[in-house]
Amino acid sequence: MDKITDFINNHYKALQVSDAVADASDLFLDVAYSHFPILDQDVFLGSISKEDTALFTGTDAISDHKYNLTRFFVRNDMNWFDVLEEFSKNHTNLLPVLDDKNNYLGFYELDDVLHFFNETTFVKEDGGTIVIEKETADFTFSQICQIVESNDAKLLGVFISNKSATKTEITLKISRSNFNEIIQTFRRYNYTILSEHQEDAYLADLKERSDYLNKYLNI
Repeated sequence: MDKITDFINNHYKALQVSDAVADASDLFLDVAYSHFPILDQDVFLGSISKEDTALFTGTDAISDHKYNLTRFFVRNDMNWFDVLEEFSKNHTNLLPVLDDKNNYLGFYELDDVLHFFNETTFVKEDGGTIVIEKETADFTFSQICQIVESNDAKLLGVFISNKSATKTEITLKISRSNFNEIIQTFRRYNYTILSEHQEDAYLADLKERSDYLNKYLNI
């Protein structure tokens, strides 16, 4: 599958708001979803959570609890990374998918999106990962690319993995495994290297041995 929209799932039909809570409870017994979409005819209202169905009376209609439905969803034109972020933000393993006219199209399962992620160049291409950090106001992606490419490497993927008001953490996938020159260049541009690398450990060991030798010679 080439596009994330290939993973839109309609194996299970969305529940209707007129259905009983027991119908949702039965569905959650069959599938390991944390949430499931609820429609009013063809209009998406939100998703009912597995936790809530355990608290509601089974004979109630879902409509009796429609204000407890969660309203998260994704659009069908969102890229895979934004979709993955929505899974994380909403603590769910199912995301309803709507088009730009709010028509319900189906849902994404977290396992499917993770499978799609595993097929991306960021994961599949040979290379290694560096995690760097710099003042939020001082870094640019163009500078990061320039540092990588000036050391005869290619940047296969990059994303912001953490951010605060003052610092930004960036994760890079790079097309080579010998990172020493790249690491040292980032340091010269005042980036902090957060990931551990064999080259760094080797250089640290050499420095430690050198310091010890100098101390011995100065006795």
